[in-house]
Amino acid sequence: MDRRTFSKLLLAGTAAAALPNLPAASASAVVPDNRKAPLKQIKAGVLNVGYAEAGPTNGPAVILLHGFPYDIQSFVEVTPLLAKEGYRVIVPYLRGHGTTRFLSDRTFRNAQQSVIALDIIALMDALKIEKAILAGFDWGSRTADIIAALWPERCKALVSVSGYLITNREAQKEPLPPRAELAWWYQYYFATERGRLGLERYRHDFARLIWENVSPTWKFDDATFERTAASFTNPDWVPIVIHNYRWRLSLAAGDPRYDGIEKRLAAAPAISLPTITLDGERDPFTPPGDGSAYRKHFTGKYVHRTLRGIGHNVPQEAPQPFAEAVVEVDKL
Repeated sequence: MDRRTFSKLLLAGTAAAALPNLPAASASAVVPDNRKAPLKQIKAGVLNVGYAEAGPTNGPAVILLHGFPYDIQSFVEVTPLLAKEGYRVIVPYLRGHGTTRFLSDRTFRNAQQSVIALDIIALMDALKIEKAILAGFDWGSRTADIIAALWPERCKALVSVSGYLITNREAQKEPLPPRAELAWWYQYYFATERGRLGLERYRHDFARLIWENVSPTWKFDDATFERTAASFTNPDWVPIVIHNYRWRLSLAAGDPRYDGIEKRLAAAPAISLPTITLDGERDPFTPPGDGSAYRKHFTGKYVHRTLRGIGHNVPQEAPQPFAEAVVEVDKL
């Protein structure tokens, strides 16, 4: 499958099945030319998860996980490369994004780190995937790191952009040097009601500004951005984004049912699985150097690469190296 074919999967649709428990207006993603893009949907845990799938159904599973403010389009070129290698590639919308919906209006719109990881485990259960290679960036890296650390029996190997991103909320209270804090300006903006209203009102412009700031060398066009921006119309997008960042700063409570998991994560559990970490050289969130800032957290077979001239959205800016990392980590 080439890139054009995968684009058609997203833009013209390959799944004709009905989408259960979704209102008609949310049954597909709206793209700039107003065509509909039917995607697969499946009940998994508290969600009805929207996802794209490519490659042979009996191939080794790879789950690709996006971050904020991005969506499954970050993997539009990675996916056909992996499918061509014989992998079964699953690319889900995280909670609050795209066609993923909560099954109940009464469910707490919780975005603490552990529940997003549990979403992916629930998705694997629903798809009857016992074990998968997990690869992601931003929120996706954190989610993959958590599963690799706490549920290694579900993860064959790991590709993690920016390395070890498991959050310790006590450590998050410590200030960073001013230049590092500057890159996180929106995290503090979101801590305020003004920030929540600003994200709600200007979500399109807000996301585009972040893209430009954190990927300074990536010359994306309007159509590329608009394909992803369609995912931000999800009614839970703002609540999920705001809760995620407020929770990280201990400004919002999580669900007490997951306190035990969060306590384990706060202890920075090591990841013993085969891992490749990738850093974008121009990513303002990446510590400079060779990954040494987080190397101690990976105790198994390990490779690190810094991608020169690349920013934060590594899979979309550098799809070939990202796909190559997935294939390579499978052989470590």
